[in-house]
Amino acid sequence: MPVITIAIDQTSEEKKKQLVESLTKEAVKITGYPAEYFFVYVQEYPSENIGIGGKTLKEMRSK
Repeated sequence: MPVITIAIDQTSEEKKKQLVESLTKEAVKITGYPAEYFFVYVQEYPSENIGIGGKTLKEMRSK
């Protein structure tokens, strides 16, 4: 069973649903495997746990 994992800051349930649907659809097109074969995991991280260029995402968004 193929596994797709995406790590992202916290997001809405609707956006997660869209990610799962879109990632699965594209993977099916590329691999030819049935959609039922795919597991999609959405890992969410608080913005203070994501660092970019020495700053947290939370710090970057507050400016």
